Amino acid sequence: MARRTAFVPYAPRTVLNKARRADHWFWTRYSAYPYIGCQHGCAFCYCRERKYSPYEDPDDFAHVIKVKQNAPELLRRALSRVPIDTVFTGDYQPAERKFEISKRMLEVCRDLGFPVFVLERSPLVLRDLDLLLEIDRRAPSAVAFSILTTPEAPSYAAVRLTERLAPAPEKRFAAMERFAGAGMLTGTCLMPILPGISDDDATLESVVRWTADHGGRFVLAGSLTLSDQQRDYFVQSLRGPFAHLLETYRRLYPPGSYATTGDFSRRVGLRVRELCQRFGIADRIPRPIIPGDRREANKRLVEWLADRAYALELEGAPSNQVWTYRKAAWALEDLVQDVRRVRSELGLHGLESIPGIGSALGSEVDHMLASLVPSPGVQPPVL
Repeated sequence: MARRTAFVPYAPRTVLNKARRADHWFWTRYSAYPYIGCQHGCAFCYCRERKYSPYEDPDDFAHVIKVKQNAPELLRRALSRVPIDTVFTGDYQPAERKFEISKRMLEVCRDLGFPVFVLERSPLVLRDLDLLLEIDRRAPSAVAFSILTTPEAPSYAAVRLTERLAPAPEKRFAAMERFAGAGMLTGTCLMPILPGISDDDATLESVVRWTADHGGRFVLAGSLTLSDQQRDYFVQSLRGPFAHLLETYRRLYPPGSYATTGDFSRRVGLRVRELCQRFGIADRIPRPIIPGDRREANKRLVEWLADRAYALELEGAPSNQVWTYRKAAWALEDLVQDVRRVRSELGLHGLESIPGIGSALGSEVDHMLASLVPSPGVQPPVL
């Protein structure tokens, strides 16, 4: 007999997670989620890891849904005290039809002028299309869809086994097309790419092509991660239809590892980049900038430096070279002053004096800065 879902309303003390700076994948600095557990029950979901899940039995994750009743009120209070930046939020599992916590949290973001990033496996997010467009008009936002395959890909049947109760990928693509048609930034998070299941070239090409055909502007590639009880749960799920892949996963994820070993991630990342270039879309998300942001130049440079670090990773560059660009991105993210004013008043030496930039990257940053359009009241750098 199929196990019934139990909904457990509760009132957490906090709901907003705050990072020191925006991440370099989704450009989100804050996150706030309405539920714990997910009825979709995807076998690969990292949210079963102990640091995210309160359940001793990993199987409870898909059947015991904790509903954060007071999340909208907590979010309003928390956002009113922090600088405006992008919030990773939204969860459109079936519980959302009944409780509408995601919708109420989006209303808070709209009211306070916070941009959002929503990542979904369900077309239910279309219910709040108008609300998301309201947010986007005030603060540029994005809705992405987690998609691993397409109906025409050879991996379709196998992926659907791992996604369990998640709506079909074709429904997610249809929802993507609606968002794109409304003018909102949208695309695919090809995450996680499953070794031996969805990493074949035909699947990767099909996902990128379907994304472009449905108005998506990016495809982000990411590998499966495995840790503690989620590792055990996922490996157990392989023992039936995917038993022939057990040795592959033991090799790619030896004991103590979290991500894949070897060049798996780099290989699929490079392939997705090549495919995105062929179909005229990006393999990175453009950073949203709120109109009037006085640190726009800083954030644009951060985006360029982060993209450069990712490109170097794909190229197999030495880790110290990758970290040079990543640390420079953090330095400019943390810089309080408008970097254009630093350059205008202190010259190239001003850029090189920023911790994390130095003489090694000063000239490169200077060249990129010169290509940016200056904001009113700020003189362009003297070259």
